[in-house]
Amino acid sequence: MNKKYIIAAAILILGAINQSCSDDFIDVSPTEAIPESAIEIYNNNEGANSFVTAIYAKFLDWNMSTFAWIGVTSIVSDDADKGSSPGDTGSDKDILDALNFTPSTPSFKELFAANYQGINRCNQALKYIPQLDKADPELRERLIGEAKFLRAFMYFTLVRSFGGVPLVDHVPVSGVEEDRIMTLTRKSKEEIYAFIEQDLRDAIEVLPDRSTYTGNNVGRASVGAAHALLAKVYLYQKKWQLAVDECNKVTGYSLTPNFQDIYKVSGENNAESIFEINGSGGTAGRAIQQYSQVQGARGTTGWGWGFATPTQGLYDAYTAEGDTERRDATIIHRDMTLYDGYHVGPNVENKFYNYKAYSSNYRDQASTDVNIRYLRYAEILLIKAEALNELGQTSAAIPLLNQVRQRAGIADTNASTQSALRTAIWKERRLELAFEHDRWFDLIRTGQAQAAMAADGKNFVAGKHELFPLPQDFISEAGGLSAQNPGY
Repeated sequence: MNKKYIIAAAILILGAINQSCSDDFIDVSPTEAIPESAIEIYNNNEGANSFVTAIYAKFLDWNMSTFAWIGVTSIVSDDADKGSSPGDTGSDKDILDALNFTPSTPSFKELFAANYQGINRCNQALKYIPQLDKADPELRERLIGEAKFLRAFMYFTLVRSFGGVPLVDHVPVSGVEEDRIMTLTRKSKEEIYAFIEQDLRDAIEVLPDRSTYTGNNVGRASVGAAHALLAKVYLYQKKWQLAVDECNKVTGYSLTPNFQDIYKVSGENNAESIFEINGSGGTAGRAIQQYSQVQGARGTTGWGWGFATPTQGLYDAYTAEGDTERRDATIIHRDMTLYDGYHVGPNVENKFYNYKAYSSNYRDQASTDVNIRYLRYAEILLIKAEALNELGQTSAAIPLLNQVRQRAGIADTNASTQSALRTAIWKERRLELAFEHDRWFDLIRTGQAQAAMAADGKNFVAGKHELFPLPQDFISEAGGLSAQNPGY
């Protein structure tokens, strides 16, 4: 592998952005670089929109939202096992499952590179859109807000995964030494969080309410999404009052009465959805590449590869809480009839599968219509409950937790002290948000990881596994500009 892998392929490519003819704003065909002399081609509403459409499209890519992402968020945790067949390692999914990963583990290289590819598209949008004086000014303003929201989203993934990372806030120029140093030098996690917060505050100033999006624009980042993500960013930094303040600004959303309905096509971008990545199925669609297929049931009466299978521990956690509604909407088991009438026979290879990744319309196809739900109103209730409880306002936090529990058809919490409610909220996050790519990060931020991994038969090394290793290719190219994370 060429030493220039990370920089040449992930940061310095002037990759971007030509939108193909399509009825769906996420259906794009990114091109290579845009010569400065050709920018006039994009000097219209359609051209301005194409820069941001290409950012959303990055979330559909294999290296962004599929196999590596499933591995480093679900399989590493106590919610999922590697699954599949014993002999099929999925490149490195067995290593992730056992917490035996190293800086050379491929999934971390994909995670790192994919997010910087997306960040580079954001930076291009932020560079070029202000120059498009023939595009509608209000549209340009909104698109800049979307680009900043999406850039913040990607940096949030990076900082949770690796801690401090390079802060690339503009399109780097090849051959310029200052830009080379910028792309190779780690900033502290505090600096990255400050940058995320500023991007989100900027986005909040210009993004519209989600009700203004109609037709093909439904699903774009809204002001509610920016407030919600900022609340979550504050939660991770234990900025409790700021988290509460942002939650209070997430208005106009409500819980979906039937939990399972959230994950059907009919539940996409519904009243509970704050932000999700949209995929469209079929040969003409733009799916989240094989997201459903790699997690689908494997073997006789199955349709997929069978990776990231729910653990017995997760299944038992639902059962112990009397939570059959969310359990049976989250976990497919052998000899089960699904909501569309499809029967998963008794001879599929693995005991459990991820129901939230199931596509009824395109079950056995690589291009499916599954969306990834990233921010939901239920999580905002839980963020606010956690933050209020940490502020000593336990009595105010309890009703928020109970709203989520009541939707699941289970009894109100019996927790009444701050300590007991803290544990109850953490447990609720697991049951509510399983397979929505937060469990590992929740375990780390709350200090539960070592005990949870031990209960799952894994050896979590304190002082090491709180962060993933930076890719070895990046460390090699950076030389002394960026140090590896501790323990690796």
